[in-house]
Amino acid sequence: MSSMSKQDMKKAEAAVRAIAAKNGVTEEEVRKEITIAIESGYNNPDPAVQAYWRSTPFHSRKPSIEEFLVWCAAQV
Repeated sequence: MSSMSKQDMKKAEAAVRAIAAKNGVTEEEVRKEITIAIESGYNNPDPAVQAYWRSTPFHSRKPSIEEFLVWCAAQV
């Protein structure tokens, strides 16, 4: 996931806009909440959660919001 296509980036940005519009909040608020979720995952002391993060493409670094959204979408 180190290199994301421009199309993936545009889709992720559109997703942030759509989530904000649907929930009546700003894009900044959506980005803040996604950042909190990512941080919570990385800081979770549960060994199972840590093992899961190590199995992701982000095992050595925290993903950008766009990378995280693209990766999550690919998981479903």
